[in-house]
Amino acid sequence: MPQFRPTRKKKLGSYPHTMVVFSITLALLVIGLFGMLLVHAHKLSEAVKENLEVQVYLERNLPETQLLALQRTFAQKPYVAFKDNQPQVRFLSKEEGAQEFVQLTGDDFQQFLGDNPLRDAYILKINSEYADVNQLRAVNKDLKQLPGVFEVTSVEENFIADVNSNLRRISLVLLGFALLLTTVVVILINNTIRLALFSQRFLIRSMQLVGATSWFIQRPFLRRATWQGLASGVLASLILLALLQWSYLQISEIRLLRDERLVGAVLVALVVLGGVIGFFSSYRAVRKYLRMSLDDLY
Repeated sequence: MPQFRPTRKKKLGSYPHTMVVFSITLALLVIGLFGMLLVHAHKLSEAVKENLEVQVYLERNLPETQLLALQRTFAQKPYVAFKDNQPQVRFLSKEEGAQEFVQLTGDDFQQFLGDNPLRDAYILKINSEYADVNQLRAVNKDLKQLPGVFEVTSVEENFIADVNSNLRRISLVLLGFALLLTTVVVILINNTIRLALFSQRFLIRSMQLVGATSWFIQRPFLRRATWQGLASGVLASLILLALLQWSYLQISEIRLLRDERLVGAVLVALVVLGGVIGFFSSYRAVRKYLRMSLDDLY
């Protein structure tokens, strides 16, 4: 007679730990990738704004003392950008200006003019907070009032308006997608935990029948779901860091848009979000089964 092997039955209250952690990790990874997109888009907008320059052309034959005094004055202006604690003020002599013109055009105008009509100038990089049409007008007006300044020129106002309008539009679109994606991820994680707890509904009812209090029943489930959410957040953060490093190796220019502070904030947010969603999803699911009648459990 053929021998039949007994099938192995799952014990009461078996819980799919691996499936839950895997599902939450994937969901958090998706939102983490979009968060990194927002971080790099923000850094790109800041870089575009901070590359705005103002050219301050000077009167001819200014003494060295007045040139140094003007440089100190420019460095103290609140609208001048700083990098590595250094004001972004660069002196461009008329000789250097002529050399740059020749390199760009290939024509040496001094040969047929017999003189260099250019002026000494200071190139100022403007703080991103002042990258606005009205703000730039105020900056130009302030610079023109300084002694020794002949003329002030900057980028066209239409260009600034277009840049700000496009950046604002892109930011709103990305923010809308981020809110939608966050909602989808929260619902996905919530449903994952609820499905996992579905297999333990009879265990919850058994504990309730022997007189266990609601908090006593909820506590192990809440603790387990919270730790699973935190572990998933850590795993998603590690995977995200690995993907970032790989992308930096593939496209080195992206590294210029990296912001360590914002990247760290996104990684911490993933861990916290995983723990918080795990806790509240488990709390809602357990309370639901505590309130259900015996007939509804089947």
